[in-house]
Amino acid sequence: MKDRIVTSGFTETDIDIERSLRPQRLEDYIGQDRVKRQMTIFIQAAQKRGEPLDHVLLYGPPGLGKTTLANIIAQEMGTNIKTTSGPAIEKPGDLAAILTSLKEGDVLFIDEIHRLQRSVEEVLYPAMEDFVLDIILGKGPSAKSIRLDLPKFTLVGATTRAGLLTAPLRDRFGVVQRLELYNQSELATIISRSAEILSVNLDEKGAEELSVRSRGTPRIANRLLKRVRDFAEIEGKGIIDLETARTALELFEVDAKGLDEIDRIMLTTIVEKFDGGPVGIDTLAAAIGEERNTIEEVYEPYLIQLGYLARTPRGRVITSGGYRHLGLEPAAMQEQVKLDLEIEE
Repeated sequence: MKDRIVTSGFTETDIDIERSLRPQRLEDYIGQDRVKRQMTIFIQAAQKRGEPLDHVLLYGPPGLGKTTLANIIAQEMGTNIKTTSGPAIEKPGDLAAILTSLKEGDVLFIDEIHRLQRSVEEVLYPAMEDFVLDIILGKGPSAKSIRLDLPKFTLVGATTRAGLLTAPLRDRFGVVQRLELYNQSELATIISRSAEILSVNLDEKGAEELSVRSRGTPRIANRLLKRVRDFAEIEGKGIIDLETARTALELFEVDAKGLDEIDRIMLTTIVEKFDGGPVGIDTLAAAIGEERNTIEEVYEPYLIQLGYLARTPRGRVITSGGYRHLGLEPAAMQEQVKLDLEIEE
């Protein structure tokens, strides 16, 4: 898969910028007002009772701030946070080592929690519910089970695929929060805040232009800001205004809706090679030279959110909005023109 400037997934280039731009308190966290209000209540109630916060599940598209929110929860609770990920915990013993290293009230953050092994999940159930760890010593008839008490902790799980979580694991979370895509006003505020932290000269129109093309995702917004800053310093006037933002984003092949070259190739392929669809996912993958999973998980979601692409039982279909974005007439209008020509003949 090509390295895309508009990918919502985490890349190596995001490491330094995300660390420096992450807010530390809920009051500085922009957007997600419903989630913020509810989490403020839950955190204050837990502190008032002198108890750890209930286990929290955060889900939604990548790049919306799940990791940031997990760190804020620990900061607001005045505790330490230990961070890991589902794929990194390969064996029950790995999880046991992490759990026994926690202190009272600590936050354990597991990213991509839907990718935990089933055997690891089974160790997690009693740890979440009763704060105990069951360890099996030995094998066969001589095996013994030992139960260790764990300090009371808060598990914060994050996932982009909530539907892949098993029901027993999902039911053990007391707080479940969905993070939504950001609107343009919120993104413009985030971009302005990031520009101030990074000492980037940015005007209001430039921030608005970046926000429009950020696909509703703060991670993409900050990445675009970083790339356009480089352009402004080398080929611009050192300020990101409307003209500079548009020129830079055209150079980086990010159009007015945040689509990049690969998005347009996919839409164009369906129109030109398959008459707008329907086309099967495997056929489409072969046509554009990408993996099926990459298309389903990376390329399609935003095109579907925009209403440019539709999934049907027979395959993928370009919508009228998709045709118009490519500067073409919708399929229905093309069919009508063909019928009119046939009638005339």
